Amino acid sequence: MTQQAIEYPTDQLVRYTFADQDVRGELVQLTSSYQSLIRGHQYPPLVQQALGEMMAAVSLLTATLKFEGHIAVQLQGDGPLNFIAVNGNHQQQLRGIARIRDEIKSTNIRDMIGKGQLVITLEPEQGERYQGVTSADADSIAEMLENYFMQSEQLATKIWLNADGEHAAGMLLQRMPASGKDMTGFEHLTTLTETITEQELYTLPAEQLLHRLYHEETVHIYPPQSVSFVCGCSRERTLEALASVPVEQIKEILEQDGEIVMTCDYCLTEYRFSQEDFG
Repeated sequence: MTQQAIEYPTDQLVRYTFADQDVRGELVQLTSSYQSLIRGHQYPPLVQQALGEMMAAVSLLTATLKFEGHIAVQLQGDGPLNFIAVNGNHQQQLRGIARIRDEIKSTNIRDMIGKGQLVITLEPEQGERYQGVTSADADSIAEMLENYFMQSEQLATKIWLNADGEHAAGMLLQRMPASGKDMTGFEHLTTLTETITEQELYTLPAEQLLHRLYHEETVHIYPPQSVSFVCGCSRERTLEALASVPVEQIKEILEQDGEIVMTCDYCLTEYRFSQEDFG
């Protein structure tokens, strides 16, 4: 008997609320966008996993924003994985990168990052830029983000993140700001959500997954939003970046190599410039 291939959900984020609880939720499931983000980079499996979790996290955080603009989440430290960052915007267009300076021997993100910090930068299209910083002293990216929400916004938040090099997924539960002091409903929904498995997160369609978790609750599911990998680089932008390089240095490279080659850190697209490009 031929085994039927699994059809994974398309890359999308779904928001939902509960009729009888002052809690909001989000679910994101990523496949092609995640694969596009890591393709060609030769990241070790543990770094691929960390980037997938970060990508799912940024999608979830972007959906909590009350403005049009950008969000950047960075982890930086003195460990072998010394920098990892994912950027996103209100259109759920994401890109990310990791930098490794030594062999990664531990599976724990705390050991991979070392002594460091989590930095979240919000850049509204209208309004002031905001940056929040919290310690990276936690055993998971999800725990770091939960600490950030508790520290910066005093909002009880629970986050689940998974990635395996092919698929990434995440869920978020958050108490509404005006929900009072009673944590019973939030704790009940957290307990229900803890029962989901990594494989179910990757494979079940959103409505089926949410029904499996919350079938005794009245859940309002909002229309899904597509998530995509978008680098945003271009030949024009790369040429603009070269404008900051001293003219003499440009001339020296052109005389020596005949061209200047620039490679995008995010998507690895190569741009080539000759003397004619500089007038």
